Amino acid sequence: MNLELRDEDLAFRAEVRTFLDEHLTPVLRAAGERTTSVFCDPRYSLAWQRILHARGWAAPSWPRAYGGPGWTDVQRSIFAAECARASAPGLAPMGLRMAGPVIMGYGTPEQKAHYLPRILSGEDYWCQGYSEPGSGSDLASLQMQAVSDGEDYVLSGSKIWTTHAQFANRMFCLVRTGREGKPQAGITFLLLDMATPSLEVKPIVTLAGEHEVNQVFFDNVRVPKANRVGEENQGWTVAKYLLEFERGGGSAPGLKVGLERAARVAGAAHGDDPHHRRRLMEAEIAVQAIDMSERRVLSALASGKPPGPASSMLKINDTEAMQRIDEISIAALGLYAGVEQMEAREPGSNLEPIGPEAGLTAMPRYLNNRAASIYGGSNEIQRDIIARLVLGL
Repeated sequence: MNLELRDEDLAFRAEVRTFLDEHLTPVLRAAGERTTSVFCDPRYSLAWQRILHARGWAAPSWPRAYGGPGWTDVQRSIFAAECARASAPGLAPMGLRMAGPVIMGYGTPEQKAHYLPRILSGEDYWCQGYSEPGSGSDLASLQMQAVSDGEDYVLSGSKIWTTHAQFANRMFCLVRTGREGKPQAGITFLLLDMATPSLEVKPIVTLAGEHEVNQVFFDNVRVPKANRVGEENQGWTVAKYLLEFERGGGSAPGLKVGLERAARVAGAAHGDDPHHRRRLMEAEIAVQAIDMSERRVLSALASGKPPGPASSMLKINDTEAMQRIDEISIAALGLYAGVEQMEAREPGSNLEPIGPEAGLTAMPRYLNNRAASIYGGSNEIQRDIIARLVLGL
C-alpha cells in the first residue's frame, strides 16, 4: 500500500490550489464557512458550480464521455481535500453525485442526452423522493402508489424529509408499482418535474431553525413513463446502485477543518484547560484514524479493489467524530452557543455577532449533524452490515 503522492499528483494539487486562490471569492468562502449542513444555499453553491463547470471540474467523479474531468481516485481525493481547506461551498449532491451517475448507469440514450448536460450546468436542481412517513430506514416498505394509465403513471401519496425540494425543479423518486412478492420487487424509479400540477411542497423547519427539508404531497400527479429509469418494478436495483454514490466520498478533510475550528474556539474560551485539551486530543486521534482508513480505501480503489464493508465502518466513524467535534465547540462556547443569529450568518452581513463569531454556526451545525448518523443508512444498520459481512454473526 503506497500512501505517498506521486510527482504528477503533487503538480495537480498545486494546480487546484492556484485555481481556488484565483476563483474562490470572499463571499463564496464565507458561504462555505457558514454552511451548517451537507447542503449549501443554492445562491452560493450554484454560483460556485458555474465557475467549476467553466473549468470542466463540476463533477469530479464523472467520466470524460459525459462531461467530467476523468480524474483518478487520487485526484478526486486531492480536489475534495483542497476545497475543504479553502472553505469552498459544497455543491448540491443530489444531481451531480446521485441522479447523474444513475442516469449514466441505467438511463436511456434520450435521458442521458437531456439530463446530464443540465445537471452539469446547474440548470436542473434535484431533490430525492425516498423517505415517507413510516418508511425511513425500512425504505422497502414505501407506499406511495403509481398506477399505470396509458403513457403515464399517476402518483398518490407523500415523501418526507425531502431536502431542498423548495428549490428543486427535478426529483428522482421511488414509487410502488407492484404488491406481489417481496416489497423490494414492486418498486419503480422515476424522474419528475417539480412543476407538475397537483404536486405540493410544504416546509419542515428543523431544530436549527432552518428550512432545509420538506414534505411533498402527490394528489394524482401524472408522470410520463418515458421518465422511468430502468424497468418497471426494478427500481430497488437502481436505488441500490445510487446508494453506492450517496455513501461514498472521504470525510477526513472536512473533519480536520472542523477540528481546527473547535480548537480555536476552545483555546479562546479556556486557554490550556486540561479537560478541553484532552477532548481535543481524543478527537484528533479519531480523525487521524479516519484519515488513515480513507487513505487505505483510496489505495485499494487505485488498485482496482472495492472498498467492501470499509464504507460502513467509515460512515460510522465519520459521523460520530463529526458529532464529537460539534460537542467540543458547543461546550467551549457555553451560553453564547445558544444565541440564534440567523441574519448575522449571511455572507456580507453587517450585523455584529453576539459573542465569538464561531457562535454563529456552532449550534445549527451541532443540531443538523445529529441527523448524520441516521441519513444514508443509520449507524445501527452499518453496524449490522459489519456484523454480517465481516464478523459472520
